[in-house]
Amino acid sequence: MNMNASLPPVPNPRWFDFQVNGFGGVDFQAATVSRAEMEHAVAVMRGHGLAGIFLTLITDEIDAHCRRLENFEYLRTVSPEIARMIVGYHIEGPWLSPEPGYRGAHPPGPMHAPALSEFTRLQAAAGGRIRLITIAPEWPGSAECIAGITSEGVHISLGHTNASSAQIDAAIRAGAKFVTHLGNGTPLEMHRHDNVVQRLLARDELTACLIPDGVHLPPFVLKNFFRAKPAGKVLFTTDAMSGAGAGPGRYQIGRFEIDVGADGIARQPGGGGFAGSTLTPDEGVRRCADYLGLPLSTAEHFWSDAATAAFGITLPNWNVIS
Repeated sequence: MNMNASLPPVPNPRWFDFQVNGFGGVDFQAATVSRAEMEHAVAVMRGHGLAGIFLTLITDEIDAHCRRLENFEYLRTVSPEIARMIVGYHIEGPWLSPEPGYRGAHPPGPMHAPALSEFTRLQAAAGGRIRLITIAPEWPGSAECIAGITSEGVHISLGHTNASSAQIDAAIRAGAKFVTHLGNGTPLEMHRHDNVVQRLLARDELTACLIPDGVHLPPFVLKNFFRAKPAGKVLFTTDAMSGAGAGPGRYQIGRFEIDVGADGIARQPGGGGFAGSTLTPDEGVRRCADYLGLPLSTAEHFWSDAATAAFGITLPNWNVIS
């Protein structure tokens, strides 16, 4: 175990996270994020070792998503730092399951079946930079949409779903390759064997994306999931919300207020379910090494080369760009 191991300083941020909802007190789901706010978030992310992210938007109306994407694209044009950090977008909703438990902290109202026409609108607003979309494949027409979206070079991840084995099969045939935060976005109580976590975990074609904060998945569960997947079929993410890198307090995720306690856990007010994570990538590397008994170099690989290769991206070298 490597609990006492320490990472060297990060003069050149080198890690990549494909699911970041906010950081440094800044909520990326806000109606409008200012240049100053986003540059602050970028500075805090850099301080925690991030070289690039897929800025992630959670469930809302398509029009609202388009407005946010247009704003972030504007910020990329006026700020080199923002442009370097946002290497793409991850759209996590509204094409998710509205069932209680499976929807997690996402609002059910805007959820609906996917449509290629909506994807086209979103991609135009994003300047062609949407790289990942999470879909619940039990919606009618999902397989056709997945095929159409992946034909445009965009990756599909399955998540916030209660899909049957047949629906998962159809999604994989259509081009789905990933599972969003496997083991989360599910009810507390399910059938002990025939449940969507087991169905997804068993599919060797799918890369499992896991949150190694010790909370979303207890360390023993993380270890079991990691061992269950073939080599090269696991990635890690923070699923960070605005409280990441910002300390205890009350924060926003879109329309929702979220409490972050002294324990660092982001919960819905009143002690409800988890709502994103405050995990930072430098701590994520440490916890992967500790919980999984990995050398630090191997843990770092999962947060750098393995992640960028999976999505076919190249990160900027912050050492040579002021």
